[in-house]
Amino acid sequence: MLKRERQAYILKQINLHNKVLSSDLSVEINVSEDTIRRDLIELSESNKLIKVHGGALSRSFHSSFLRSDVYQLELKKKIAAKALTFIKDGMYVLTSGGTTIIEMARMLPLELKATFFTGSIPAAYEYAQHPNIEVIFIGDKVSKSSQITVGGAAIQKIQSIKPDLCLLGINAIDIENGITDNDWEVVQVKRAMINSASQTAVLSISEKINSYQRLKICSVDEVDYLITELDQKDSIFDPYLQQGLKVM
Repeated sequence: MLKRERQAYILKQINLHNKVLSSDLSVEINVSEDTIRRDLIELSESNKLIKVHGGALSRSFHSSFLRSDVYQLELKKKIAAKALTFIKDGMYVLTSGGTTIIEMARMLPLELKATFFTGSIPAAYEYAQHPNIEVIFIGDKVSKSSQITVGGAAIQKIQSIKPDLCLLGINAIDIENGITDNDWEVVQVKRAMINSASQTAVLSISEKINSYQRLKICSVDEVDYLITELDQKDSIFDPYLQQGLKVM
């Protein structure tokens, strides 16, 4: 694979999953980790990603306050608008972070009165701008790569509430592996969120469907809804519908 093709692949993966590991990219592209490291340094120097030890982070994810360079922003707005239809007055809503959740937070109707729980710093900031939303921040150690709180205290706080709805941004979903991520601490928090909520809807652009990461959050049948930008009759959803997942 040529360098241009390698770097295009790397940027595609980081746009989809917000974080990449050099070791994983080395296996996927079949080149040495030194080659991947040089590619990441070059892409970092051209401001296309953030180089960190062992891999890289998405620049768009970490500039979500400013909305600059968010990958597939218009599609994420479409997903966010669908997610809004689940939220009703008086609800307790538990949300993760991520750029799609942040777009949803910016779209909340001004007249909506609800309580939002989150460990996401950017999402909490957006909820706090709303005149009628009560915001409860789930505090603990902050994961710099995901911009959410993680750790035992955060998980205990999540377990102590029973939200009507959990809205979860995800990194990958497929039938065999379920819903997966690439950050161990984030996985534990998201598991706790799903287990606490009466209903869970996962939000994802369709490019993440039929992809997977190394760490499993849950099986497909452990969540209730999948919200994407596609029409719900799209054939890509057939195996998910067979597993009992509702599609929006």
